[in-house]
Amino acid sequence: MLADLPRIGTLNLAQVIGEVGPILERATSFDQLAAETGIAPITRASGKSHVVGFRHATNRRARQALHTWFDNSRHGDPWARQRYADARARGQRHPHALRTLGRSWLRIIWACWQTRTAYDPQHRTARNAPIAA
Repeated sequence: MLADLPRIGTLNLAQVIGEVGPILERATSFDQLAAETGIAPITRASGKSHVVGFRHATNRRARQALHTWFDNSRHGDPWARQRYADARARGQRHPHALRTLGRSWLRIIWACWQTRTAYDPQHRTARNAPIAA
């Protein structure tokens, strides 16, 4: 299912399967998957304050494996490159832009997992590509 993902590499693929696989098996929603892999931010709101921060309580090995792949994918896939460039153009720093790209990739992985279909890069179009937060 994941072997056709751009620039994932054998070792990184093994890391993603080993760390993210068990999370996929127990996750009941995309939001849970994103939180457990460290891709979703933490939001704290109280009264007039609203702070969005980095999620520290997560599976660090899963986050590292995914971030390695996200960073590699933007060098080998035009869609990923554009997603990353759009995030940077909105003023996001590199780590934030990678997490934005990562939410898009994670939505694709989640959809493949839910439908039990292999990833097909030809199926992804600008119209049906997931929107990153």
